[in-house]
Amino acid sequence: MSALFRISVGVVVERRKAMSQWTDFIWQPVAVLPDVPDATPWTVIKHDADRTSFYAGPAIVEFHTTETSHYRDNLTAGAKLWVVLRPTEVADPAYQIACVTADPFEGEGYTEAGNDIVESVPMPEVVRDALEAFVAEHHVEQTFYKRKRDRPDTEALGRRSRTGEDDR
Repeated sequence: MSALFRISVGVVVERRKAMSQWTDFIWQPVAVLPDVPDATPWTVIKHDADRTSFYAGPAIVEFHTTETSHYRDNLTAGAKLWVVLRPTEVADPAYQIACVTADPFEGEGYTEAGNDIVESVPMPEVVRDALEAFVAEHHVEQTFYKRKRDRPDTEALGRRSRTGEDDR
């Protein structure tokens, strides 16, 4: 399904030294920039003894009309974006941006893959304003209809003999 609205953002990722004997670094998305900066992907933003922040690259957040109830729930619960990093086959860079989404259910779905890093980060104000306008314009409230169960057929529940004939 194609998106009705798209907005470009930049992704900031942090690499920290791990306190583990099994891995050297821990990677984590830490922010989404409201616009794509004029920098090449994996540019170092900040470096200190234990942490390095990178501009990981651009991403596109897509808004779909079928997901407006999810977006509305996200906006009322704190306005987050989910950033998904996927391991690469090469060591440098170790990860690539797989997705940035405003749909919490889509973000949760990426956690099932196992190797992806999925983190929620605060939504920039520009993206939040665009998402609020999108939901206001395209959301259609779906009424909930409770299904009524069929009444049980009491004759079908009667005892049967071993020969298959009714015991009457």
